[in-house]
Amino acid sequence: MWPFSSSKSKKNVINAASYISIKETTEEAEIEKMVSKLKQIFYSTSREIVILCIGSDRSTGDSLGPLTGKLLIEKNIPYPVYGTLKDPVHALNIKTVLKEIKETHHNPFIFGIDACLGDERQIGYILIREGSFIPGNAVNRVLPSVGDYHLKAIVNTLDPLTPVHSLNSTRLYMVLKLAEIIAEIISRVAANDRTSRGEIEQINVP
Repeated sequence: MWPFSSSKSKKNVINAASYISIKETTEEAEIEKMVSKLKQIFYSTSREIVILCIGSDRSTGDSLGPLTGKLLIEKNIPYPVYGTLKDPVHALNIKTVLKEIKETHHNPFIFGIDACLGDERQIGYILIREGSFIPGNAVNRVLPSVGDYHLKAIVNTLDPLTPVHSLNSTRLYMVLKLAEIIAEIISRVAANDRTSRGEIEQINVP
């Protein structure tokens, strides 16, 4: 799946979402800020949370989703994860996957993860926003909107004339670093969610 870009200015985008920047800092306090925000989102719904990581492993910049999905599977989080390096969710299969999610999970709360392009000062930002998004917007793909909430990470600059080149020229180090931080944030939320949703060891009374 191709990443997407926002039509809003950098200032409006950042003011509209909780965010951290791996360029500025990845200190524990900054990561915990994002963990706290995501806890508020996940713990406020009684619906089944499904993580949908969108992207293609055939493009460096667009591999954020599959890399994050792989890391989340390895961390054994309690939420279903769709979109990994082995089984990516991209432009060719996203409609089928969305249908599968709706058939498999009753009224799922879909949390989407995708890469996006911005300006040079935005590279390295991770943002959480309410509502759905349209994957592939930057490369003019006609795809369905996705998610109840979504997280996007800005992996490279947007060249409006050749956005595909922007994706293919993205540094793998940046994408991997962003994927690791996102997976760590979600895994911390998931670890607490096991108990908050009642998965507490029961004491048998004779």
